[in-house]
Amino acid sequence: MSDPRIELAVKDRVARLTLRRPEKLNAIDADMVDALLLACRAIERSDARVAILSGEGERSFCAGGDIDAWSSLDPDAFSRRWLRDGHDAFDALARLSVPLIAVLNGHALGGGLELAACADLRIAETHVKIGQPEPGLGIIPGWSGTQRASRRFGAQLVRRMALFGEVYGAEEALALGLVDRVVATGEGQAAADAAALRVLQRSPRATELTKMLINAAEGEEGERVVEALAGAVAAASSDLTEGLAAYRQKRSPEFRR
Repeated sequence: MSDPRIELAVKDRVARLTLRRPEKLNAIDADMVDALLLACRAIERSDARVAILSGEGERSFCAGGDIDAWSSLDPDAFSRRWLRDGHDAFDALARLSVPLIAVLNGHALGGGLELAACADLRIAETHVKIGQPEPGLGIIPGWSGTQRASRRFGAQLVRRMALFGEVYGAEEALALGLVDRVVATGEGQAAADAAALRVLQRSPRATELTKMLINAAEGEEGERVVEALAGAVAAASSDLTEGLAAYRQKRSPEFRR
């Protein structure tokens, strides 16, 4: 399902993924979740070697899940559709084969922080605020705000945000490791472009493999990484060539060591 509020543009091997719902602080509803997953698949099928994620406007990178979209759901629908589908989309984003740069050009709260946590590099503009307000609404950080966020930022920092309601400005977030760089308001995209250029100057295959291994070390996708790497070795071997030839010629394969 496409959604104009999730815009994807690929040019010069850079994928630009933008949340375009500034009137709602780029809050995400169910259709946007579906579109985000489709956008990740499109990035994987493109020639992009790096991706940049941002939100339209200066007020909010992403205000998280749209309260109007999930507050009326019954518990079963909330669990099956809202949380599960959100996990699918956010997991796809975190597991992109190319490096992902998040430009926090506005506040990243709740699901917005969970979205930023999917990135490999987070660049924050000086005016942003970062936090996890969900328990104050009677709900949990349900798009891996306790799991991925704890792996990437540390469990104690997540405790401070989610349990005690601490909200951080950009400079404090930098000191705590929530973001990697802080730039002046309006300069986030330029900083992301510079970082993307550095990625483009490196080996694409080595970069992809290195990201996979780092993700596996974090527990992000260990099973897929192991099978992907093993599959690549098998696909490059003469055994596959012989096996396919034997299948097509309707004969027994003659594998050699």
